[in-house]
Amino acid sequence: MSDPTTETTAEGGHGAVPTSPEVPSGAHPSPSGAARKDWPLYECFVRGKRGLNHVHVGSLHAPDDEMAVHAARDLFTRRNEGVSIWVVRASHITASSPDEKDPMFAPSGDKVYRHPTFYEIPENVPHI
Repeated sequence: MSDPTTETTAEGGHGAVPTSPEVPSGAHPSPSGAARKDWPLYECFVRGKRGLNHVHVGSLHAPDDEMAVHAARDLFTRRNEGVSIWVVRASHITASSPDEKDPMFAPSGDKVYRHPTFYEIPENVPHI
């Protein structure tokens, strides 16, 4: 029988999840009693069996890095399609803004020597 004083939520489609800090939430309780909504956001990348690069597959909240890797495995590789997973705290990502694209990428436009149009590639050089 359930305790009527324990509050639960079905947030995220995971069924009844305890919301009060006194109720244990499994084998890995949240650090220092923080609620799940306080867990950091992680961006997840998976490298497929046939791919050479990692591809962004989604985001998730987890209490720590190790749990983020396990949660990403459970969420994003259900059909055994990955060989490697990267998780990165979203707060650790620094990105440029699309609004800054002209000043950010314009310097490469005036360096025409970086484009292979001025070079003749020998026939015996593969994969270029």
